[in-house]
Amino acid sequence: MQHLTHYIRQELEGVYTPSEISVLNRLILGEIYGTSFASITEDKFSNLSGLQARKLEDILSRLKMGEPHQYVFGKSEFYGIEFRLTPDVLIPRPETEELVEWVLSENNAAERIMILDIGTGSGCIAVALAKKLSNAVIDAWDLSERAISVAADNASRNGVEVHFTRRDILQPFSSEASYDVIVSNPPYVMESEKGTMERNVLSFEPHEALFVPDDNPLLFYERIAWLAIETLNKRGRLYFEINRSKGEVICEMLQEKGFTEVELRKDISGNARMIRALKPDDHG
Repeated sequence: MQHLTHYIRQELEGVYTPSEISVLNRLILGEIYGTSFASITEDKFSNLSGLQARKLEDILSRLKMGEPHQYVFGKSEFYGIEFRLTPDVLIPRPETEELVEWVLSENNAAERIMILDIGTGSGCIAVALAKKLSNAVIDAWDLSERAISVAADNASRNGVEVHFTRRDILQPFSSEASYDVIVSNPPYVMESEKGTMERNVLSFEPHEALFVPDDNPLLFYERIAWLAIETLNKRGRLYFEINRSKGEVICEMLQEKGFTEVELRKDISGNARMIRALKPDDHG
């Protein structure tokens, strides 16, 4: 076991930090042997079969190319829940967990509420809310059919019911449903910000879920705000994850549309990251 751990460390040196290599070592060995790292250590696994050796080299090759380990291993944890991931969906971020926490803190689990997640991706927000709000009825939309497939699989794996629909919110459509909560983490990275992003994000994560044109950075926020006016119940809540540089302008946009109690919050890193707004009583 020690020689294998040493080999993995040697292969990944220069690409990852020592602490990252330590985590990857555990993930790799768990994936190769199909058991927990503790069991591997305890049973003193050492020899690899031909299939295991090929699997190891494939994993190392992908990691050395900079592919995120969440795609290499096909899974990630979000809000204490394991999600299956493919390159068709974004990797869930810790900041989005804070958005989920905000939604949960303001909505009573004992009450029946209608929730819509726009741009669901892997389904991380919708599934996490469904796990915690047992009386909620949750709809989730995404433009990508492949993302919807991943999200539906994640709901099934976690034993929750979410109603997934492929929908392009930028195109006209009719919806008779009304909601108490709308939550969205839409594309918000401007094209001009590509130069500041990590290479593995640019090379492997789906660009359609990340970027908006520089000349229309509020494209999705504007559209979702109008949808919220049309479909939120009175005093319904709208929650956004946002580009940290656009907090004030998004707040102003929401206030101009008549939303009240607009609040901008920082994430754990101190960046303006989340907004909550209430639909006023005189709309709808």
